[in-house]
Amino acid sequence: MATSLPVCLIQENPPSLELCETKQKSWKGTRNQSLKMEGYHAIYESAADTTKQQERHYYLLSELQNLVKALPSSFQQRLSYTMLSDLALALIDGTVFEIARGLLDIQHLTEKNLYNQRQKLHTEHRMLKQEMVRKHKEALQSCKTHNLAVLRAAQQRELENLEQRVKDEQRMMDEKIVLELDQKVVDQQNTLEKAGVPGFYITTNSQGIFTVLFLCFTSGVNTANEFV
Repeated sequence: MATSLPVCLIQENPPSLELCETKQKSWKGTRNQSLKMEGYHAIYESAADTTKQQERHYYLLSELQNLVKALPSSFQQRLSYTMLSDLALALIDGTVFEIARGLLDIQHLTEKNLYNQRQKLHTEHRMLKQEMVRKHKEALQSCKTHNLAVLRAAQQRELENLEQRVKDEQRMMDEKIVLELDQKVVDQQNTLEKAGVPGFYITTNSQGIFTVLFLCFTSGVNTANEFV
């Protein structure tokens, strides 16, 4: 491929070779100086970013330490300085906060849904009892006197069977609620562990897990307000 000649060599009255070399050296010097300035600017920006991250880390660590002081001593023992420092680092870019907020939103929706299911079951049971009482009253009003004892005994057995049914269904509902909430805890632990949040792993100790989740969410809110 042909190489273009410098402009100074194709002009009608080309300058001397020394002048061309001088101009070329001057251009190279200017280019080198520009590259140096760009390098200094990049170093300055990097140092500024590092300083900003350090400030955010110190701020978050201070917030977490203040939050821990307000917790019961049994919770404080689970949250060492190293864990809080690592947690503050994980919270710097806001990603962990968004994950924690999403998990809490899912948890609240799950709790609301389970509560509504339990309330619906409670309403159904109340209506069943009311309907049975109504039928029993009507039966007693139309019953012959000599059959009252037999009827009342039958109604008592029917009422006891209904009470047992209500008790069993309520117990099954409560067991279902506990299992679903336990599964949500496991899902939260798994998600935050995969996200690299310190202190999270699959465990049945929900107290420690909810403590760190609360710290993530609360410190995230404070971070969003402080560094806007």
